[in-house]
Amino acid sequence: MSKLRIEHGASKITWVQLKTNIEESIATEIDLLCEWSENDRRYIINELLRFGLTQDEDFQKYKAEQQAKASTKNASSKPASPQVKPSSDIATNPAVRP
Repeated sequence: MSKLRIEHGASKITWVQLKTNIEESIATEIDLLCEWSENDRRYIINELLRFGLTQDEDFQKYKAEQQAKASTKNASSKPASPQVKPSSDIATNPAVRP
């Protein structure tokens, strides 16, 4: 089992707002972890969620399956791009006159 690692002072991340309510006892623990690690609440919660998500093997399998499906879908839906001769080739070839 891997361990949760919280870096001290590392809360410089791009954020997306997620509104939720948590139990008071958990909020107290998070605040204590924030104080200890010198990070803000958002960073700590983000790291806890990241850790929890990586620990669930069934979820990781599902995630990999979804990514594989998306890759397959994107690869098969891309139209073939037409072959275009670079303009520099046309300009240097004396047999081709614009």
